Amino acid sequence: MLSGALTACAAIAAAQQRDPAAHNHSKANEQEARILVPLPPELTAHMLVNMRDHLVALQEIQQALSSGDTDNAAKIAENRLGMTSLASHGAHEVAKFMPVGMQEAGSAMHRAASKLAVAAQDAGVTGDIRPAVSALADVTARCNACHAGYRVK
Repeated sequence: MLSGALTACAAIAAAQQRDPAAHNHSKANEQEARILVPLPPELTAHMLVNMRDHLVALQEIQQALSSGDTDNAAKIAENRLGMTSLASHGAHEVAKFMPVGMQEAGSAMHRAASKLAVAAQDAGVTGDIRPAVSALADVTARCNACHAGYRVK
């Protein structure tokens, strides 16, 4: 299923690159391309709150990196997005309802965020922020792949 989700993501991205107007396609068409993951309403709300916090965390990481605060960027990456964050997000409860491909995509994002935390810490020592920015792009790409392949209701 992961390959299917990634294929869907790649197809959407390729279409958008060929035709920027494709980005403005209707929501109905976009939703049809993604796998519906039915969750109990309380878990849907919980997951959406977590996703919004992930977006805030990404913004805070960008801000910290841009101001040279690599230690804070690392802390945010690990505690809010990385493997350490799984317990606080209740990932075990939600994962029971996810298709295997979605579980794998989520795990890959959390592992990438932990790698981002290490890259941000390294940047504090080396002064080279580029590996941390690259790791941040990897986290974001994994978010995008999951969102392009799946939707919740």
